[in-house]
Amino acid sequence: MSLFRNAAGDLGIRPLTARSVLLSTLLGLDPPVLPGHRLVATAGLFGITENAARVALSRMTAAGELVAEDGRYRLADRFLARQRRQESGRHPTPRRWSGAWHVLVIASGRRPAHERAELRAVLRDGRLAEWREGVWTRPANVPKAALPDHLSSWCTWVEARPDTDAHALAAHLWDLEGHARVAAGLTDRLQATRRALGDADVSVLGPGFVLSAAVLRHLAADPLLPVPLLPPHWPNDALRVVYDDWDRAYRAVLAKWHRAGPRGGQLSAT
Repeated sequence: MSLFRNAAGDLGIRPLTARSVLLSTLLGLDPPVLPGHRLVATAGLFGITENAARVALSRMTAAGELVAEDGRYRLADRFLARQRRQESGRHPTPRRWSGAWHVLVIASGRRPAHERAELRAVLRDGRLAEWREGVWTRPANVPKAALPDHLSSWCTWVEARPDTDAHALAAHLWDLEGHARVAAGLTDRLQATRRALGDADVSVLGPGFVLSAAVLRHLAADPLLPVPLLPPHWPNDALRVVYDDWDRAYRAVLAKWHRAGPRGGQLSAT
């Protein structure tokens, strides 16, 4: 089973709704909080009207996705795990690898569909891959996925060393070639827009926001495999370096745009 299936030329760059713009903006901040007027202005980069942005803020607050306090909005706690995953993909700190693998075995039996879906999501967020039905695994160079109490009772963790070739197993579990292809394409896109950011060209803010979201999603999906299991010339480290430089330049232009007080300046995101 692959975690990185991408059609040819698909870099994961998707149109953003009002909700995804607001959510992506906060996910990129530490702490993840902004005044409402700043969020509304950022949504305006994509032609999202003030009314539409405020309606989205209201609905997200009612749904428990945001918490409103004194005109400011912050991510609700349930999104903080997603932010941590995003940050660990951008600046990973994997441990030394002894050659062992984490293996999670799910006990057989009927369970509610929503719990099965929740467990699969937790395991994917923990960068595990499904080896076969009911068995998930990954190299033990990152901590085990933290399971909620109501799910952990029907799961058993073991540590093992596969008697098959570990490099071949990793290639079977993750589409590493496809992932590398996307990383190279995103790096090219970042480099192609870096000069415009250096020139403080605000016309790149809209498409740059969409590109940034795609890079962060891609890095959050990195399985963070030990170096011996990666293909030669694995591109994610280079992508991180390019993105960090690009992001500093992007944030400088965005801050300048906010200070100037955009007046109806809707920028195309395409």
